[in-house]
Amino acid sequence: MQSAERVSRDKSDNFVFQRSLLAYCRAAEMVRGEVLEIGTGTGYGVDIIAPRTTSFTTVDKHVPEGVRFGDNVEFVRAKVPPLPFDAGRFDCVISFQVIEHIGRDLDFVREVHRVLRPGGRFILTTPNAPMSLTRNPWHVREYRAGELANLLGCVFDEVEQYGVFGNEKVMAYYAENRRSVERIARFDPLDLQHRLPRWLLRLPYDVANRLNRRRLLARNTELTESIAMEDYRIADVADDCFDLFYVAVKR
Repeated sequence: MQSAERVSRDKSDNFVFQRSLLAYCRAAEMVRGEVLEIGTGTGYGVDIIAPRTTSFTTVDKHVPEGVRFGDNVEFVRAKVPPLPFDAGRFDCVISFQVIEHIGRDLDFVREVHRVLRPGGRFILTTPNAPMSLTRNPWHVREYRAGELANLLGCVFDEVEQYGVFGNEKVMAYYAENRRSVERIARFDPLDLQHRLPRWLLRLPYDVANRLNRRRLLARNTELTESIAMEDYRIADVADDCFDLFYVAVKR
């Protein structure tokens, strides 16, 4: 069973996949020159970003399956931080749904700053903590808007703060998901999800999360499958956005 942490084109992942797709498409409008991606995932963003670049380097600790890399695309297998690149190599760095997994988050941000050229941009997304429905044991932490701004501001000269929001259709799915998660949480009266170590919770979380998404698909097939990238939007950050979409600039 594929971990629910690695977003795929599976129909049950559509709610998450479409908003992840929006992040890539918006980033494609902003990148230029030599671009680094930290966190290849299943590789669905490669074909969106690579055509907008002179060269595209994408890094992950896992090799993505079935991804064909073009002439200007290089895959590097590495665990970060640190980043295995010279200082000032890249014009842009993108990293979507990764920083929440990094224990040494300040070191991570410093490494991104190091490999960027002056004027370079760091474009990243991460879940917005107030919108999370349960503890995710794969995440070291989740950020509120001000927390992420403060972290990036420790290193970068300028931080632009946006969020990824959903329309009524998206919010209807979110409400269904909330009710489903609340039903599952009744089987945890001791609140073990917040008491046990993260490593011990990963397998049961993956199983419960995957089964929950598939049940939601079966019960709400039309709603789940009909959600499209256009049902999401990027606007000024607020507490009810699903993801934080930030752009940090190195002067």
